[in-house]
This record gives sequence, structure tokens and C-alpha cells, in this order.
Amino acid sequence: MKKELVTTEIIVKENKIGIMRVGNVNYISLTDLAKYANPEEPSGVIRNWMSNKNSFDYYSLWEEINNENFNSVESHRIKMAEVPYNRFTMTPNRWKKDFNAIGIIPSSGKYSNGTFAHPDIAFEFASWLSPEFKLYLITEFERLKTNEAYQYKVEWSATRLLSKVNYVVHTDAIKKCIVPTLTEKQKQFVYAEEADVLNVALFGMTAKEWRESNPSLAKNGNIRDYTDLLHLVILNNLQNTNAELIEEKVPQRERLVRLNNLARRQMEALKDNKSIKDLELLQKQVNEKNNLILN
Repeated sequence: MKKELVTTEIIVKENKIGIMRVGNVNYISLTDLAKYANPEEPSGVIRNWMSNKNSFDYYSLWEEINNENFNSVESHRIKMAEVPYNRFTMTPNRWKKDFNAIGIIPSSGKYSNGTFAHPDIAFEFASWLSPEFKLYLITEFERLKTNEAYQYKVEWSATRLLSKVNYVVHTDAIKKCIVPTLTEKQKQFVYAEEADVLNVALFGMTAKEWRESNPSLAKNGNIRDYTDLLHLVILNNLQNTNAELIEEKVPQRERLVRLNNLARRQMEALKDNKSIKDLELLQKQVNEKNNLILN
């Protein structure tokens, strides 16, 4: 499974509108919304809206309510010194950089497909474009929430995240029960070694061995990013079990054997599990849908 942002799109009055999962919120592409008014220069539409006094009052108030790190001092300053005048110009990049804003994400880095905004702000922008367009947008956005394929993709991402969260529990156990007995030189390598205990127990190879066997895939992820759902479920279980064994001071070699036996038992028990099969089918449907969108 390759690491990626959770993204999809909705169709609003024959216009494709990108949706991107940011944290637990589905951000909406302002760039795509702006194309409804000007397909040739959507960035200009966004800039004009952000430079409007009423718009500024709205999205700056949103930040004050929802963003504890928002630079409200600078916001209040320009509200008096710049906003009332025709020369006032605001862009997504300036808003993000100078005000530490989170409601509008400019088109840069991993968000290179356009500027995205929190739904509260995106709906306000859509209303400025066209009240009718906004109503259609809300309808399709709400429909997305009941889309099983998209919701599964969100859950699949959460499953991968859960694996990483559990890994924190695993490394905390290492620090508590193993690191104090090692030399400083050994401490530099203990985390990689313990991660490979799980890799060998479940995948039959270390992370390095996998990278050497899969150089093209290794550029974009690791062995766990490309595994399937069944292996991720077992990996979660192994991480928790290994943490407990470390707490009990079970030697690493013994833990490896016990974890491998556990992995094989769980693989046999879960390989024909209906719930796993259903989730794998949903994963396949999501991947096929994403490939159609990308192509």
C-alpha cells in the first residue's frame, strides 16, 4: 500500500470538485470551485474573494474561533490599515504564511493540486460565486459522507495510522525495558532491531532486505506501506504482544519465535475471515475508482 493523501472528488453541476482529507475534516478545493466562475484563471477568483472586506471578516473570524495559534494581532492590524482600501490584496499563500492560518491551504507542496479550504470557508466562497451553486455543493458534499467506498478509504488510512500509533507503544516499551541496559552505541540501533523483529516474524525479512529486493518501491515507502489489510491487522496484534513481552523481559530471540508462531496462527485463522474479505473488496473498489480519477 503506497502512502498517499486521502482524496476523492464530487460532481457539482457538471463540475469536478476535489476533496482532500486533512486531519478529520474533508477540505474542499477552492481552485475547482473557482473554475465554475473562471476556468482559465481560478487563482484570480480566489484572490478577489479573499481581498473582499466582507470575506476577510468571515475567514479571519473563523480562524479566531477555530485556530488557537492564529496571528490575530496582525489580522487586527491590517483590518484597520489595509482592508478598508482598494489596494488591499490577500492571497492563500500570504494568509497561511503571515497569519499561521489553517482554514485555507495554499497550492504548494503535497497540496499541489490546488488551494483547499475547510468546508465552513468553502461554502462561504461558493455562496459568493453563486447561491445556487452553493446549494448543489452542500447536497453533493453531504452525499459524500454516505459514500461507502470513500469512507472505507478514510478508514483504511486510519488503519495504517493505527499501526503507527501502536508502534509508539511498542517503542515506549523498548525505551523502558531495554535501553537502560545497553551502551550508548547500542541504543542507536535498538529501535531498528526491534522493528525488524516484527518484520521478520510477519514478513520473513528485515526492512533492509525488503528495500534491497524492491528498490523501485522503496523510493516511496517501506514494506509496511505496501502490505495488505490482513498483514496490517496481524501487525497491530504483534506490536501489542511484543510490547507486553518486552515488559516481561522475554529475550529477543524467544520473542521472535513466539511472534512468528502467533503470526502464522493468526494468518491461518483470518485468511478466510468474511470481514477481512469484505474490507479487501472495498479496498479494491477504492483503488479502481482512484485509478479512474487519476487517468
